[in-house]
Amino acid sequence: MKKNIRKAGVLLHPTSLPTKYGVGTIGKSAYDFVDKLYKAHVTLWQILPLGPTGFGDSPYAARSTFAGNEILIDLDSLYENELLDVTDLVGKAFSCDRVDYGKAREFKMPLLKKAAERFLKSPSPDYEEFKAEKAWWLDDYALYQVLTATFNDSRWFCAWPKDLKLRKKSALNKVIKEKSHEIELYKVYQYFFFKQWNALKAYANEKGIEIIGDIPIFVAPDSVDAWTNTKLLKLDENCDQEVSSGVPPDAFSATGQLWGNPLYRWSEHEKSGFSWWVSRVRETLKMCDIVRIDHFRGFAACWEVPANEDTALNGKWVEAPGQKLIDAIKSELGDDLPIIAEDLGVITEDVEALRDNNNLPGMKILQFAFAYNDDGTYDTTNAYLPHNCDYNSVIYTGTHDNNTTRGWYFSLNDRDKDYVRRYLESGDDDVVYKLIKEAIASRCKYAIIPMQDLLYLDSDGRMNVPSTCGTSNWSWLMDQKALDDEHNLDRFCYYIDLYGRYDA
Repeated sequence: MKKNIRKAGVLLHPTSLPTKYGVGTIGKSAYDFVDKLYKAHVTLWQILPLGPTGFGDSPYAARSTFAGNEILIDLDSLYENELLDVTDLVGKAFSCDRVDYGKAREFKMPLLKKAAERFLKSPSPDYEEFKAEKAWWLDDYALYQVLTATFNDSRWFCAWPKDLKLRKKSALNKVIKEKSHEIELYKVYQYFFFKQWNALKAYANEKGIEIIGDIPIFVAPDSVDAWTNTKLLKLDENCDQEVSSGVPPDAFSATGQLWGNPLYRWSEHEKSGFSWWVSRVRETLKMCDIVRIDHFRGFAACWEVPANEDTALNGKWVEAPGQKLIDAIKSELGDDLPIIAEDLGVITEDVEALRDNNNLPGMKILQFAFAYNDDGTYDTTNAYLPHNCDYNSVIYTGTHDNNTTRGWYFSLNDRDKDYVRRYLESGDDDVVYKLIKEAIASRCKYAIIPMQDLLYLDSDGRMNVPSTCGTSNWSWLMDQKALDDEHNLDRFCYYIDLYGRYDA
């Protein structure tokens, strides 16, 4: 009889790692974090998308689906490789309570440029090989970033000259010739990123830790992906959006959510055998071991809102090629896809069928588990309650879009708090860890806990508030003391061992 393997993981984006320079990196703190997970018998590390962020610094609105975020590059590692001087870093550290993307870029980008220029005087033997391997996306990305800097605006569709907006060959060649050095620098930045990231991933894998990555289903309108793939998107001849993405009105929003991403022209994807999507999944799985597809329901149908609408109210469901797309990915990557389907929200039978027919685990969120029937009795059939979760699921206390579990619980009314306490047989002070215990004890294949919950943080530790844009989003920063503490994961480790989520 086949044994059902069950694993435990922690959700923490690298930007949240302790830092000296405004934002977490993939340097020493990341390696220390891996060591901490290893010691606690944690075998999964879930992150958010790694792409270079733009306005708002949301990792779900990256400027490239294939590139890495330059500000994650570790400067100390560049110094160790003799690409920076000690005077570049000594005495330059600055403290902050939240990630400060602006200050981090202001400090780091000139040093990355200095390191890249020094590197180019005597490049590593594998640099040309890296450029050749990644050229199919790297050339356009480097050019795009230089153009964004040139015009001080990533909105290629409205802020760039028409010849560049429409990718006229003569206009592109002129920029490539005039800005060749700046373009080359961005290629070096990507070389630095992938060199450091691949080394970190290899280190984690050697310790038995798999990394769960993330693919946002849509691309940002101001991304190189949109600029170079206009035929694959619902854009008109002037590259203006015909429709925008979103979700319909529901119990949380009377007018729905208008996200603003361009939507796919699926007929064009199908003509190419879905090659762009196949490449996207393949490349992400080179960087990670497992990948979560954000808004998986969009593979079955997308909510399309006409351009220039102020809300998502007047949208409609438009069918997507679900199974054909997944079949194309399977034909390239194999039938046993290491994919997690983010199936939250209002999920219809066709979405469930697409998930289940392809044996993809869905997500269960414990903060959504405590509901009532119409007569006021407990809804003991709620699909998110641990006793109702099946094996092929990934259970969370909450995600990056939720409040911390402590913040969530203490914001409940008295009736809801009472339900939670009764279910957990817990007092107020231990609800968070009792909920973590329920996740670990569940039958679910994977149990993932946000680091903020393991640290018992209140709402100040929240990572994101959906449909808002502000400096508090994507900016939670882990304290160095929490990383150094030898005992703050002991109870988590105890549960992992007790409930069989670690196979030594």
